[in-house]
Amino acid sequence: MTDRIILVTGATGAQGGATVDALLGTGFRVRALVRDPSAPGASALAARGVELYQGDFDDRETLAAAADGAWGVFSVQLPPTPGDLESEVRTGRHLIEAARQAGVEVFVHTSVARAGEQTQFVDWDAGRWWPDYWNAKSGVNDLVRQAGFPHWVILKPAFMMDNFIKPKAAYMFPGLARGAMETAMKPDTRLDLIAATDIGRFAAAAFADPARFDGREIDLAAESLTMTQVAEVLSAASGKPVVARSMKGADARAAGVMPGLVESQQWATVEGYKVDLDRANGHGIALERFADWAARRRDRIEIGAA
Repeated sequence: MTDRIILVTGATGAQGGATVDALLGTGFRVRALVRDPSAPGASALAARGVELYQGDFDDRETLAAAADGAWGVFSVQLPPTPGDLESEVRTGRHLIEAARQAGVEVFVHTSVARAGEQTQFVDWDAGRWWPDYWNAKSGVNDLVRQAGFPHWVILKPAFMMDNFIKPKAAYMFPGLARGAMETAMKPDTRLDLIAATDIGRFAAAAFADPARFDGREIDLAAESLTMTQVAEVLSAASGKPVVARSMKGADARAAGVMPGLVESQQWATVEGYKVDLDRANGHGIALERFADWAARRRDRIEIGAA
């Protein structure tokens, strides 16, 4: 495997970074697509032996250069934005096309649990649940299936544990600055949780044994917790009290939760990720429980006074 190059996109982010962590030291050569090689995150990758290629998903020439010679590709794209609703599918297509033209053997793509099931969601026909998000996720998945890679895998993680720590927690859960887990989820709603590190470990396993994972779409969640249980774990890890507050949508927005996140939390109550936890934990890759993850990340958990 020392001659096999894995191109990792999103390498300075949570999932791509976790994939780099899992791949380094395994014998693969790791290459990262970065926008600015001089940025601190990119420089840190280079210091660890990662080969940097400057490029952009919308720059086909730089994508082709980054994919050239790669044996495998880890694929992750940003969700669409109100100003560019086609961005995720477009950039996903550009990466897939570059990988196919380069003769990539193994393509591992990360999506989200339940992508492809969105038309079954309650009130889908009424336009709820940010259709552009779900259609983009399932659209890229379709492109991966149809691309003709010798081996491909689609990982479908549920809610990322990393959303509870900085920098994401500041806007995902602004109430933590007041010592409160304030959401528009009902008290008995359980949220399926997965650590980014485990997504990276699954990706590395797929590259190490592509025949085993070939053509599989794998839902990922380690466990399912209520917000009260989440608050208890964060409190234990940080040593500071955290309370869980279930709020109506309007009240959550008034408390500083962004409207899109409020709708996502309401979706978690009405629909949810519905990951089969036994199956997710049955691949021979031990998934990290939230309490263990939080204990490792305690220095990045920021809790204010209630």
